[in-house]
Amino acid sequence: MMTWDAVLATRAKRMSASEIRELLKLLDQPDIISFAGGIPDPALFPADAFRTAYADALSGGGAAAGLQYSVSEGSLRLRRWLTGEMAKLGVSCGPENILITSGSQQALDFLGKLFLSANDTALVGWPTYLGALQAFNAYEPNFDRLDPMTNRSAVDYRKTAEERGGKVKFAYLSPDFANPTGETLDEAGRQRLLGLADELDCAVIEDGAYQSLRYDGTPVAPVLALDCARSGGIENTRTLYCGSFSKTLSPGLRLGWVCAAKDVISRLVLLKQAGDLHSSSLNQEAMARVAETVFDAQVDKVRSAYRERRDAMLAALENHMPEGTRWTRPEGGMFVWVELPEGTDAAGLLKEAVETAKIAFVPGKAFFADGSGGNTLRLSFSATTPEKITEGISRLGALVAKVFVPAV
Repeated sequence: MMTWDAVLATRAKRMSASEIRELLKLLDQPDIISFAGGIPDPALFPADAFRTAYADALSGGGAAAGLQYSVSEGSLRLRRWLTGEMAKLGVSCGPENILITSGSQQALDFLGKLFLSANDTALVGWPTYLGALQAFNAYEPNFDRLDPMTNRSAVDYRKTAEERGGKVKFAYLSPDFANPTGETLDEAGRQRLLGLADELDCAVIEDGAYQSLRYDGTPVAPVLALDCARSGGIENTRTLYCGSFSKTLSPGLRLGWVCAAKDVISRLVLLKQAGDLHSSSLNQEAMARVAETVFDAQVDKVRSAYRERRDAMLAALENHMPEGTRWTRPEGGMFVWVELPEGTDAAGLLKEAVETAKIAFVPGKAFFADGSGGNTLRLSFSATTPEKITEGISRLGALVAKVFVPAV
């Protein structure tokens, strides 16, 4: 029998299963009210537009392009559309500044591979997106806590990284309605982040997966847009913007993009060539057609639906969660972050929640690079109706009140 452990690379020991991917299996159980998966509601997908787009992409001479190999950079038609969208966000760029990836998750993997040597440091939120930790972790980095609103100096970050045997290579964040907290970093925080990155001479990875899902409040310019204004244009920036169609049009087509200076895009193209040559030609051709025709209307549609669900969750939390519990109040996105009373074990609570209350959520510990946050959890409201949200949060509140006995 083959002893696989004897031949695996050292990085393989750092790879672990996603708690979220495992929890998604609960969605197949009809009696479970799930707040676990941060997924869009399939009832909102523009299915008719995709049917038309695929038929058009496969008609006449289009089939040759849709079914053939393509350039690693991605569909020129799709990249041209994206340059227009980035311009609306304040980023002036051309198709040469954009690489199409197989979902933004592939982009994170490529960026980890491009920047990280063993023992280098990645600055991440505390908590941060679990998928980013998984993507970066394979390249054997250290993680350090990124909080642009503290007074921690670049000297301190650099010293800590050097003591661990490497350099600070990038700061990663999702500045708008972050996964998992739902929080948004204000413009002052984004400017401080860029100042810190300048002092450290490191890259900034901006995860813009939820950029389009703002329900109220005042929009904040992307970090890349602020970087362009500071530095005089995209070719002088240190920020890489990772975008995705998964939260607006379709996650199943697995299409995302990176927007950055041409120098770093050209290096990512080499990784794309080695990884999978290019993303699906047919999917890109269909996505370009759908984006050109229904993107704005589709975004309005999902915003309206998710706003109602966000409001229902916040109201239910206010009505049913016991004293001593706190939660975020996001202006957009898909998530509410809950802090349970100190000493509460969210992972243990989940087991009872599934078995007795028939609800599911994601324990927060998975989102912390150091395994802390045992008393936190993430709730997603995007794929559940307002009625079920109200019922599920009522059950959750009763369960938390039952397991947590305040000190007298």
